[in-house]
Amino acid sequence: MKIAFDSQIFTMQEYGGISRYICSLAQQLNTRQNVEAKIFAPLHINAYVDSLPSSLAYGVKVPRIRNTGRIVHAASQLLSRVAISRFKPQIVHETYFSSLSSTPKNARCVITVHDMIHERFSSAFSANDPTSEWKRKSLKRADHVICVSENTKQDLLEFIDISPEKISVVHHGFNRLALSIAEKIALPLPYLLYVGDRFGYKNFDGLLRAFASSSWLKSNLRIVCFGGGRLQINELALIKSLGLTLKQVEQVGGSDEQLASFYKNAAAFVYPSLYEGFGIPPLEAMSLNCPVICSDVSSIPEVVGDAAGYFDPKSIDSITVAIEGVLQSNEKRNNIIAKGVERCEKFTWSRCANETLAVYKSIVKI
Repeated sequence: MKIAFDSQIFTMQEYGGISRYICSLAQQLNTRQNVEAKIFAPLHINAYVDSLPSSLAYGVKVPRIRNTGRIVHAASQLLSRVAISRFKPQIVHETYFSSLSSTPKNARCVITVHDMIHERFSSAFSANDPTSEWKRKSLKRADHVICVSENTKQDLLEFIDISPEKISVVHHGFNRLALSIAEKIALPLPYLLYVGDRFGYKNFDGLLRAFASSSWLKSNLRIVCFGGGRLQINELALIKSLGLTLKQVEQVGGSDEQLASFYKNAAAFVYPSLYEGFGIPPLEAMSLNCPVICSDVSSIPEVVGDAAGYFDPKSIDSITVAIEGVLQSNEKRNNIIAKGVERCEKFTWSRCANETLAVYKSIVKI
């Protein structure tokens, strides 16, 4: 079986969950007998695909130059279609949503839906954002759709008229972060770790309010935010209005190795998001013996299972009680850590590739 992945996501992300998913999937598929999987990204900006051998990925990395993104995207898509046609695949796995298909007439098209954020939180996006419309058109013409969680599948069925028989659920794998630097981080107090973007539905504001409402948390812990960019003016204003200081709420960045060290040394990882299509950070935390305390909504319980302390992300009291409950009980914290180590073993790229390959085989005749 020949499987082609098109260029779309690789002109959009230098780093990111979707491009890492495609690269990890392609690598695993290529280890399977009688399978040839290849990424066609003639022009791209992506670090992951740039690290792959030419046998697995076709294309060159180009510099990010202001106002040229659309040109690079369109040119790469066009060149990708030509290269894919010459490759003659049975399956084309389109890596994002487009008004134009990358799939030749004699191949079958598969598309993965990672979340329905544009539909669930439409007010957070510009009225001129074409993502939802292109998503609808792409999924309508696809031969099969993969959703990364049951929750995402249900959201998809809510927003787009599509047959449930056309959809399969395949959970992500995740990349284990390696500890290659000194494990101990010198911080003045134990800390709660928050990872990633902080806007809107990510509910970072809720975590700040919950932290500020607890004299015990303020006396014994800090909040460390990894990634997501510097604290913004509105965030600094909220921190000040809650009576907190920048010694209590710190933003840092760094490599995957540094992130691993922050997980390893955290009192707990807190995930207050109102919505996730899947959610990789809890698995990263679990794999490094960091207890997870998280929201009880969307796909998060589906991924985390019983390996966490849960809260209602819309309730400040619930967030506070959950964090205090885990950290004030060594027995509860250790139990969550032990269950987390076991839970994250279920989410491998090998399993993801096997289930995805089964989807491909179900729609083609070899």
